[in-house]
Amino acid sequence: MLALERRNLILEKLQAEKRVVVSELSQLYDVSEETIRRDLDKLEKEGLAIKSYGGAVINEDVSIDLPFNVRKNQNVTGKQKMAELAASLVKDGDHIFLDASTTAVFVAKALKEKERLTVITNSMEILLELADVSGWNIISTGGVMKEGYLAFLGSKTDESIRSYYVDKVIFSCKALDLEWGIMESQEAFGSTKRAMIGSGRKKILVVDSSKFDQTAFSVAGSMKEVDIIVTDKEPTERWKKHFEKFNVKCLYPV
Repeated sequence: MLALERRNLILEKLQAEKRVVVSELSQLYDVSEETIRRDLDKLEKEGLAIKSYGGAVINEDVSIDLPFNVRKNQNVTGKQKMAELAASLVKDGDHIFLDASTTAVFVAKALKEKERLTVITNSMEILLELADVSGWNIISTGGVMKEGYLAFLGSKTDESIRSYYVDKVIFSCKALDLEWGIMESQEAFGSTKRAMIGSGRKKILVVDSSKFDQTAFSVAGSMKEVDIIVTDKEPTERWKKHFEKFNVKCLYPV
């Protein structure tokens, strides 16, 4: 097993259990305790974990970005349900944007029953996921590949996005705040989301409930720009009133 694979597995365990123990990880992955300590040192330097006596705990700071492959395995059931709801809003023949979020990957999978779609995306993962779908037009935005995110970002990406106008923009976000709106952890992601939001007729925000009442570094958009929000469970009354204020339709599994 490569060191990167092992660290990602440790991160998944941290996400699930909030705490890991060096001796247990050593036995689990059949490596020395010193190797595990080096793994935890690396995760701490990346801001993903906080070392403690004999192990480490998860860094709960919402501004920290976990690796794509770790995020993809979080809340899988919730993402699948949200993806099915989002896909039900898409019609055969639609032109759509999909962002580079892990949630959008699940939406891409759920869309495969549709016909004659044109999908424009800055996600390498989605490009690979849809590569074998017959009868669709799959368009890459191009741009600079962001290491660890499988996402194209930057001015070339944003310029490409603005050259299209689509039926539906389906995207997610890092955080959702009543005052600040739709937020991302990095300006490059915020800039790309803003370009997408401005280049579509109907905007569909697909975001799980853990992102509500959170903030992040970059403002990507406001609630008044969203037409439909899809989430994994019924929002609080406070959020329902907020959506009603901006005429945003809210969908969630029942």
